Amino acid sequence: MKRAMLIAGLFFFLPASPNMAAEGDIAGGQRAFSACAACHSLEPDRNMTGPSLAGVVNRKAGSLPSFSRYSEAMKRSGLVWNDETLNRYLENPAQFIPDNHMTFSGIPDEKVRADIIAFLKQSGTASAVDQKTAQGQTSGMTGMQRGAPKLKIVDASSRVKAISYCRDTFKVTTEDGKSRNFWERNLRFKTDSSDEGPTKDAPAIVAAGMMGDRASVIFSSPEEIGRFIRQQC
Repeated sequence: MKRAMLIAGLFFFLPASPNMAAEGDIAGGQRAFSACAACHSLEPDRNMTGPSLAGVVNRKAGSLPSFSRYSEAMKRSGLVWNDETLNRYLENPAQFIPDNHMTFSGIPDEKVRADIIAFLKQSGTASAVDQKTAQGQTSGMTGMQRGAPKLKIVDASSRVKAISYCRDTFKVTTEDGKSRNFWERNLRFKTDSSDEGPTKDAPAIVAAGMMGDRASVIFSSPEEIGRFIRQQC
């Protein structure tokens, strides 16, 4: 009897092993995910800079069919995303999978990583409506998602009618008849072929830069860029 009590007492005072760590907090994970929401969606097959993270838990790394920008290192890793592999990847992506395309340096706080993983596990079982709600809440914290409007429905002040180029200056004229000049380094040309991208031959201009002096013109395909820009001095 005394021996049993001694063993029980020793067990009580032993430090917890990693396998005995508390599970992550879903609410805390949703808040922490705001750092990920600029590049990753929680909606199935809605890919951004990185692949959608809907259902990422138990998915083979580099295997989402709708995402085509995986690094060769990621595709060759042979990993399956679970609690252990996600934790190690979130801690230091470059070290865990060298030469992958993830530019994020990692999350040193073990508790924060556990919270994010708990949140991702829940989002994998949530309905599409729940996933959109979760994405909206996390993006609302960063403001990043709100900077990416659905480009098929922008108003006349954001719909590009013509672009001309003279020396180091682009002039962008929009459907409302107004024109604005940009230094050539302050105007970027991009494409978005997704359902949220612009209509064919109707590019949209989106403000960029904290000083309000930069913008991006987004086309539905690369072929449109050359057709739209004309040299005129």
